[in-house]
Amino acid sequence: MANVLLRGLDAATLARLRADARRRGISVNRLIVETLQRQHARNEEFDDLDALAGRWSKSEAASFAAAVAPLAEIDAALWAEQPKAAYRVKRGRRRPRR
Repeated sequence: MANVLLRGLDAATLARLRADARRRGISVNRLIVETLQRQHARNEEFDDLDALAGRWSKSEAASFAAAVAPLAEIDAALWAEQPKAAYRVKRGRRRPRR
């Protein structure tokens, strides 16, 4: 296995690494190795659309923009003032449950 020397690590970051390693019951080295492996793993699944950015043709982008355009419109009826309730909820003593 290869060795890597880590330089320029500030004391606060090292303290957080040590605390995290202690909490997980592993060495700081193991924590760093696992973190690097997790962050740079192959076949990683993403939950965003970055892979699609810049891949649409102009016609595909225009088609998509036209399809979602109605979603940008605000329905004024949904934001109209709601009528006040005809009843009033009393706050205070509750009846005991049986």
